[in-house]
Amino acid sequence: MRSTLSLVASFVSVTLVVAGCGTPVTPAGTPTSGAGGAVTISNCGRDVTVDGVPSAAVGLSPSQTELLLRLGLADSLVGQAQTATAPLSDDVAGLAADVPVLSESGPPSREQLLNAKPGFVFSPTMYEFNAEQGFASLEQLQQAGVAAYVATGGCAERRMSGTVEDVFTDLENLGKVFAASDKAAPLIEKGKADLAAVDTALAGRAKPTVAQVYLEGTTVTAIGAGIEYDIIRRSGGDNVFSPQDPQFAKFFAAQITPEALAAADPDALVFAVNSPEHERTTADFLKRTFPDMTAVREQRLIAIDAADTYPGTLGNVAVVREIAERLHPDAFTS
Repeated sequence: MRSTLSLVASFVSVTLVVAGCGTPVTPAGTPTSGAGGAVTISNCGRDVTVDGVPSAAVGLSPSQTELLLRLGLADSLVGQAQTATAPLSDDVAGLAADVPVLSESGPPSREQLLNAKPGFVFSPTMYEFNAEQGFASLEQLQQAGVAAYVATGGCAERRMSGTVEDVFTDLENLGKVFAASDKAAPLIEKGKADLAAVDTALAGRAKPTVAQVYLEGTTVTAIGAGIEYDIIRRSGGDNVFSPQDPQFAKFFAAQITPEALAAADPDALVFAVNSPEHERTTADFLKRTFPDMTAVREQRLIAIDAADTYPGTLGNVAVVREIAERLHPDAFTS
């Protein structure tokens, strides 16, 4: 499975490339319609134009495939990718049963993607377009007449300041591109209502301190910015790591020592996992390594699905409620 840590590494490489280009990022592009039904969207500092409703689309990760399915575009999908990294939700998985799988554990190669003959591809990050890894670059896709859209929170320069609500921008944009605004609107409305319900439940409550970490073996990576940071904020937690800390000043994640995590002594630990086994080994490590930490002593170890932290997924909204219920259980009792 493609791990959160590998996502961290990919964001580093992509951030360096984009920063060198000096291209500004416009995270909330406003779609505009032109003659003949053409739609232009500002995405990751560039214009994405489609001349009509795309009839052949590819979701470059399960999160993106799911969003396209929820917009009623199952018949337009000619490929899905990175299928082994996360399962599709049960209520839409059947819709993708006949959609060709282009790749399982990583992005499809340039040949695999272009052989599917897509007119539109939707990606969680810029990593999926890294030509050095053998993937189709944005330029190569443009030359082939393929429009490419990156989830707003996955734009390289947006990675530090991404928010849960970025997915609403994606839904608005995709609704315009696929003439599916009628499908996008209720998803946006429900997502905003779900967030508002959490805000109401948590109003005036004290915020427990929270550290969000990811473990690969005994390597501890902490999160101090980006969508993950905003998820904790929206969940009623007080992040112990923040963009103001030197190690997170330029990038949303950083490896830290166990001693640094112990010194922070958070009231709760949130950790992203890729499988039940990963959850078990992470919990075992935390209990064994930090027996005196408040989060461990008070049994506030909160595992979340790593896929719910990826840019461009409604999981960003759902996981806010999930964490909030663990941090403030009495706020949600009926």
